[in-house]
Amino acid sequence: MTREEKSIAIEVLTAQLAGTNIVYVSDISGMNAETTSNLRRACFKAGIKLEVVKNTLLAKAMEASANDYGDLPSVLTGNSAIFISDVANAPGKIIKDFRKKSATPVLKGAYINAEIYIGDDQLDALATIKSKEELIGELIGLLQAPAQRVISALQNQFAKSEEVTEEVEA
Repeated sequence: MTREEKSIAIEVLTAQLAGTNIVYVSDISGMNAETTSNLRRACFKAGIKLEVVKNTLLAKAMEASANDYGDLPSVLTGNSAIFISDVANAPGKIIKDFRKKSATPVLKGAYINAEIYIGDDQLDALATIKSKEELIGELIGLLQAPAQRVISALQNQFAKSEEVTEEVEA
């Protein structure tokens, strides 16, 4: 790879990192072609961009980015792939799902909304993070519950008053 190609690759990676607040870094070494293809398909279906990157280029792109990646560049050893997503838990769920069948991919670290997660032991926590949409749905449900109870109570009282009126008339 020439210096010019490296420079272009760093610019592309920097632009990708600037366009998201969710980046997972994993080791996908040891995966055969079929498993890698299945991983790419699963990522595509979930709206996740998966890209195998050179560690030095990714480290330079992280340095050039406006985001503070903290200690995340320190995990860039061996083979690395980045998962870029708009949903915080989607890459974690995919990695966890693939780990049921094999030992790879191994999570090296993640950057989620200015928070740094280092190590494969963080995978369970990352896979169970609720997405923004899930949190909004729960909040709406919580806000609607009291109103629904009031409406239900009023309807019950109205039905009881109709029964009493019918009994009095009879």
